[in-house]
Amino acid sequence: MSEGVTVSSKAGFTSGRLLAAGLVAAAAVVSTAGAPAAVGPAAVQRAAVVVQRWDEARLRALFGSENRTIRTEQRLVALTFNAAWNDRGLDTVLSVLDRHKAPATFFLTGDFADRNPEAVRRIAAAGHGLGNHSYSHPDFADLTAHERASEVLAAKGAIGAASGTVPLPFFRFPYGQTTPQHIADVNELGFADIEFTTDTNGYLGTAGAMTADKAVQRALDALRPGTILQMHIGTPNGTGPVLDAEALPRIIQAFQSRGYRITDLQDLISQ
Repeated sequence: MSEGVTVSSKAGFTSGRLLAAGLVAAAAVVSTAGAPAAVGPAAVQRAAVVVQRWDEARLRALFGSENRTIRTEQRLVALTFNAAWNDRGLDTVLSVLDRHKAPATFFLTGDFADRNPEAVRRIAAAGHGLGNHSYSHPDFADLTAHERASEVLAAKGAIGAASGTVPLPFFRFPYGQTTPQHIADVNELGFADIEFTTDTNGYLGTAGAMTADKAVQRALDALRPGTILQMHIGTPNGTGPVLDAEALPRIIQAFQSRGYRITDLQDLISQ
């Protein structure tokens, strides 16, 4: 369950059909009585977005696994950021990534996208990938299969509407909590589960006894070929420093000084 994969097939398919089906399904499921309360009307009134093409074989090779690493012997590492609370650290994060010409993938909740559409557009305009982190960040163990599908598809619609682009077919479970059945469920919806090797724990903030130094050290402790690092662009209560934003320049420099290249998770499924 913890393995990532490397694939090389050239077969392709249009995910626009999946997207259209997903938007219709999202509108259907979130409007029912059994849908999560946090999924409001804004989540089902979505604009059309541009069709994006993925490599079907490469995407499906990721199915059936929680993909906590990229399987590779090369010195590659992927940077990822979760966004559910606020965008307090986004300016710094985007500036640092641009300065170092480093790609990243941002896993957004649909609720975040509905509240912060300009932030979502800025991430997309900078060329970074947009992943799905559910609509309201619930514990999936507490949901029915119908409610889980509602969370995934409503988030897909919200992120697509806010960004004007097709989000990546990547899903990251809230709290990193996966089960084989839940992974199979999101695979059935057209998403690969992309988790993480380690979290810097910067989101705990100074109130949680974390510092930027500790965040950097946690990133380095987990460094090996194929590491997927998880960080956050905001803080849970909207106050205090965004430690991951503070630590990011040093994390990138430390990785590069050890001979690692920051890779783009989109390359896992590119044609």
